[in-house]
Amino acid sequence: MTHPTIYQGPVFDMARRQFDGVADLLDLSLDERDRLLYPKRAMAVTCPIHRDDGSVAVFEGYRVQHHLTLGPTKGGTRFAPNVDLGEVAALAIWMSWKCALSGLPYGGAKGGIAVDPRALSRRELETLSRRYMQEMIPFVGPYTDVMAPDLGTDEQVMAWFMDTYSMYQGRTVTEIVSGKPISAGGTHGRRDATGNGVAHLAGRAMEKLGIDPKSATAVVQGFGNVGSVSAVALARQGVRIVGISDHSVALHDPKGFDIEAVLRHVRQTGVLKGFAQQAEVDPEALLTTECDILVPAAVERVVDASNAAALKCRIIAEGANGPTTPDADAIIEARGDIFIVPDILCNAGGVIVSYFEWVQDLQRLFWDEAEVMRRLYEILDRSFAQVVGRAERLGISNRNAALSIGVQRVRDAKGTRGLFP
Repeated sequence: MTHPTIYQGPVFDMARRQFDGVADLLDLSLDERDRLLYPKRAMAVTCPIHRDDGSVAVFEGYRVQHHLTLGPTKGGTRFAPNVDLGEVAALAIWMSWKCALSGLPYGGAKGGIAVDPRALSRRELETLSRRYMQEMIPFVGPYTDVMAPDLGTDEQVMAWFMDTYSMYQGRTVTEIVSGKPISAGGTHGRRDATGNGVAHLAGRAMEKLGIDPKSATAVVQGFGNVGSVSAVALARQGVRIVGISDHSVALHDPKGFDIEAVLRHVRQTGVLKGFAQQAEVDPEALLTTECDILVPAAVERVVDASNAAALKCRIIAEGANGPTTPDADAIIEARGDIFIVPDILCNAGGVIVSYFEWVQDLQRLFWDEAEVMRRLYEILDRSFAQVVGRAERLGISNRNAALSIGVQRVRDAKGTRGLFP
């Protein structure tokens, strides 16, 4: 697009730069580039609620649907103070490539509200969740756009979303969201799917590099749902977790942490702070701590041009979306000594099991956890082999290999369907 666009900001610029690189690799025409990159639809809504003190507060909400070429759009909804339209659009675009890479019949979507959920009471959180879904009802549906949890949202928020949509329809529509509690039509394995997938693919990377998990070390940046589950699953493989962090503190101990004890502390207090004061370090320094596996599992753009040259890991397993900037990618590629499991592959476990949940809800036929995990690891292993195979065959980075597979599949589908009318 040569004219101005509503999609702005550093996260969207990063998604566009990644796409431009892959578009050059695939030799896409200019017409194809705009059609593939820019979202089909974007919504901005106003969500007023009554606060507990009787006042009225107004919050801005967003939803971006990138493309519906392969099926309904799919993507999380985040409640975070810094949510804006550009960030949401970038995350929707990444979700499109992620779904296509995994072979799921979805386009990408993302939504969010600019709010700190920790500043809300439970009643206020429920009211805001329901108001957001009410505003979205004209634009979403089980065959149009299926929501899921993300930063600041969880199973309970998804249950409120589902109930609000169902009340409007006059019947229970479990398939409108994924990531619900099992009691409300959710699936076994969904809560831990992303973290388990990250650890599984880190294991595949260790196999590829000939690293013995029992002598390996890992640093996990971000100890939310994805990071904590990744840490537990890596520890189960025998990996020693020597560094962990969340928004409250960063901890490093070369001897490793008892992850179960850490989890108990976080359940009791809500934060890592206070677990091991003697192990506290600078959060920035944690990323460049010596380890075999670095798992950035917090937010975007934490590995950048300022720290990429100082990394001392052998594998980066990207639990978060967009944790490594294009400038950092260039430095890492020039170094040639770090194996990246890119985000659209590494953290795809969540959307894969969300797809399983949607399928089970539509069929009203549910699988046990063993079946869910078997199918999950089958798809992840297939995608990993395709990405590594393409990277080696074409002499390109794992990220460009993963992105090019996803973009190519969407391009082929759009080309086959043609341009309406």
